[in-house]
Parts: sequence; structure tokens; C-alpha cells
Amino acid sequence: MSNPQTLRADARRNIDRVLDAAVVCLSRNPDATMQQIAAEAGVGRVTAYAHFSSRAALVSAALARAIDRGDAVMSGVDLDGDPVEALHRLVAAGWELSAVSSNIWAAARESLSAAQIRALHDKPAERARALLLRGQRAGVFRDDLPTEWLIDALHALMKLALDQVVSGKIDHERARDLIARSAEGLWRAAL
Repeated sequence: MSNPQTLRADARRNIDRVLDAAVVCLSRNPDATMQQIAAEAGVGRVTAYAHFSSRAALVSAALARAIDRGDAVMSGVDLDGDPVEALHRLVAAGWELSAVSSNIWAAARESLSAAQIRALHDKPAERARALLLRGQRAGVFRDDLPTEWLIDALHALMKLALDQVVSGKIDHERARDLIARSAEGLWRAAL
């Protein structure tokens, strides 16, 4: 993607339109083409490619936009009080956002490497890390496993749930419950 700081106003508007269209199109259909996304944005395919060199670059930017928007919502989630209850609130809010973006996730899984997807989730992982560390200090969450392992395990649970919902193996409500119970079981310190 071009550097937005050096672009004309109309180019910045086109980038935003293409990104918004990508989020809409990929949310409906993870296999949406550049042509379909450009049409949704009201620009030509050449314009879309001028700002995003490939479909993978656009999918990455769309996922980043969805994560950024989700992060704004997540910043309002109350993570104070009992760490276990806060974990359940974090999972519930994160799952609602993830479920809305499940088709974008499916598109990303097909277009991006695991490392690229993980890097896009670095900022949301900070919220989980802060909660985990607070719970460890309180003696509620385990500290016998590396912090990054526990954070990545929570991320993997969310990805697993998305995959299972997209494939029709479980429904949305069951997935949220399984994530919360599994995360608590994984993070909770032995009594």
C-alpha cells in the first residue's frame, strides 16, 4: 500500500473506500476478487491494484482494519476485578468481534502466512497479556508456563473456534462457551 502521508486527498479517499469495500466483500465472501472489491468501492480494478499490489496485500490491510476497529471496541471492555471473570469478558467480547470477521479470517488464512496473521494480532494480544500478568500476580493464573505460550494458546483457541464455526462443526454460541471454558482451564492456577 502507498504511504498515506504523501498521497493526495483523493488517493487517500480511494484507499479508504477500497479497504471498506474489502471488509464488506470479504465479510460476505472470503473468496471475493479484486474486481468485486473494486466494484463495491466504486473504483476500477486498476485503481485498487495501484494502492494494493496484490489481493493478499488487500486482505492483510482489510484484516488489519477489522482488528483496529475491534481494538477500539475491546478497549471499552472492563478487565478490572476478578481476573477469571475479566478473562470471560475478554473472551466474550473478542469472540463477538472475531465471529463478525470470520470470513475475513478465512480469506486471510488462504492469503497470508501464519506469521503475518500473528503480527496483525500483536496489539490485541497486549490486552490479554496484561490480564494474564495481573492474574499471575494475584495467584489466580498459572505462572509455570511461559506467558507467550499462554497468550498464543488463547489466540489458537479463537482461531480453532473460527475454523469450526466456518466449517459448520459448531455454532457461534457453543464456540464462545468452549473458548471461555478452555481458556480458563488453560490459564487457571492449580488449586
